[in-house]
Amino acid sequence: MSSEAPHDRIAEAFARVPREPFLPVAERRNASDNVPLSIGHGQTNSQPSTVADMLRLLDPKPGDVVLDLGSGSGWTSMLLAVLVGPTGSVLGVERHPELVESSRAAIEAVTDDSPDRETLAEVAIHEAVPGALGLPAQAPFDRILVSAGAQSLPDQLVDQLAVGATMVIPVAGEMLRLVRAGPGAGELTITRHGRYRFVPLISE
Repeated sequence: MSSEAPHDRIAEAFARVPREPFLPVAERRNASDNVPLSIGHGQTNSQPSTVADMLRLLDPKPGDVVLDLGSGSGWTSMLLAVLVGPTGSVLGVERHPELVESSRAAIEAVTDDSPDRETLAEVAIHEAVPGALGLPAQAPFDRILVSAGAQSLPDQLVDQLAVGATMVIPVAGEMLRLVRAGPGAGELTITRHGRYRFVPLISE
């Protein structure tokens, strides 16, 4: 497999999953703009180039079980559904009930309209549990994507990574990629990948 293969897969996912259905009607005319767009409740549909950067760092593989934390509009969850395919699964977590409902509707509509829906992973969007981060009862995960900024690295999420798994998370404004090399808390490899702005990660 060439080094460009993950990039090709991500470009294919973007080509297959339109941004428009995941946006409020008033924002759909801006769907092709490379900017974050408001989806209400103080949340945004992230800038496409940022989403692409994060997906390249995450490098999800077919068959992976992925946690999409801060799933918002559901667009990133749907992109992940293309990337992990029918043998994988995507579990989104969103703290705003209205966005949980609208994202489920958008994912269902896009899936139903897909001519090759049998190539997509199942996507389930969960409402966040107050005081908890992620879905500890469903762990461990092969990949965790966090689309909200943390002030420090959350141990709760590290604990939900399988051995060999990867998490991409903005911490204190810097994009981090973590790989869990072994079961111990110290067995993490962390690399840093530039500065980004995100809404804050909240567990209340």
